Amino acid sequence: MSAFARDGGLLSYGANAVDEYRRAATCVDRILRGAKPVISWCSFRPSSRWSLNLKTAKTLGLTVPSAILLRADEMIE
Repeated sequence: MSAFARDGGLLSYGANAVDEYRRAATCVDRILRGAKPVISWCSFRPSSRWSLNLKTAKTLGLTVPSAILLRADEMIE
């Protein structure tokens, strides 16, 4: 999702794909080792990632609130 902000979008928000792949691999590993597929330990809890493009905000003449600046995981300048 952060690719949108890197490509010129103002803000992107979405699941952290790397974390999701790690969780999926852990789940598959357990199943392949003989564990029964159980929803409780195989459930996916997406972790969100915020990317903010400060260059785009400046181009648009926007002042980004400090709450968003503090929340952003990645700031593109």
